[in-house]
Amino acid sequence: MDSLTQIVLGAACGEIALGKKIGNKALLFGAIGGTIPDLDVFIGRWFYTNEIAIMVFHRGFMHSLLFSVLGAFLFGWGVYKLYDTKKRRLTTTLKDWIWLFFLALFTHILLDSFTPYGTQLFAPFNDYRVAFNNISVVDPLYTIPFLLCLIVMMFFNRKNSRRALWLKLGLGISSFYMMLTIGNKIYINSVYKKSLKDEGIKYLRYRTQPSIFNNVLWYGIAETKTDYYVGFYGLLDSQSKITNWHKLPKNHNLAPASNSDISTLAWFSDGYYNFIPQEDGVLRYNDLRYPSFDFDDPNNSVFSFSIKKEGRRWNALPFNGKPPSKEMFNNFWNRIKGN
Repeated sequence: MDSLTQIVLGAACGEIALGKKIGNKALLFGAIGGTIPDLDVFIGRWFYTNEIAIMVFHRGFMHSLLFSVLGAFLFGWGVYKLYDTKKRRLTTTLKDWIWLFFLALFTHILLDSFTPYGTQLFAPFNDYRVAFNNISVVDPLYTIPFLLCLIVMMFFNRKNSRRALWLKLGLGISSFYMMLTIGNKIYINSVYKKSLKDEGIKYLRYRTQPSIFNNVLWYGIAETKTDYYVGFYGLLDSQSKITNWHKLPKNHNLAPASNSDISTLAWFSDGYYNFIPQEDGVLRYNDLRYPSFDFDDPNNSVFSFSIKKEGRRWNALPFNGKPPSKEMFNNFWNRIKGN
């Protein structure tokens, strides 16, 4: 999920591991631990020059179970050696710090697994991306109550029982909301399956996920041999079905997946992608797992960039797109309120 959410969850892990011993400093170290996996966005540039390779490095090994274990020992030992000096000597143990960093790293990758982006939990042994698709990568209803509980908690002494109460309240509210999103996912799947059947769309597979910032408006995509069918459904809609489907051509023939870079893009999007031809041999790659803010142009994916062949390799071009307009945001908000 987004960085703020991971900081909040990491801070809560720090409190669980060391809050009673070092107070609010535990929140700081937990927040740092919860941020570490996402540093792969920058570290990938140390190893690769191809933009596609850099992109897929994110949520790879640094988001794996193995990294959570190795990182817990490495960062735990390092911070313990720095912290356990002078007046602080013997106030904490190496085990405390290993536990703190394991909780922060592990809960980070676990939380990311609930989002549509997916996480390579089993890297480097397997590149399967675990993605339950039940919560958006940014969902204020998960993050804000959790954050407020931690802020209140910080004002109590580390030995005060109310501190533990506010921590449990934050964890409880966020966990309850997560369970609600899973329930929504089960219901939404049933709506999409029925709608596809009623429309007579013979699909190979389909997937659903919430749109950005909320868990009310959902997006679904079904794959056929030559096309994709995409449509929105909101929990506040008047009818329990998708009333407007858009048909999108795959255009996979424009850049065959026999090329390793195109194969990587196909894997990255779980096969839900298409190409739009542009000028001078440039193709626009749309990751169709992520819907557009522009309901009139379903090909205008929010996760979209141009690629061009350079010798034998394809590379992503610098992003020069425009951010969603105010009108698009207004249309998006109105769609959330129901159709």
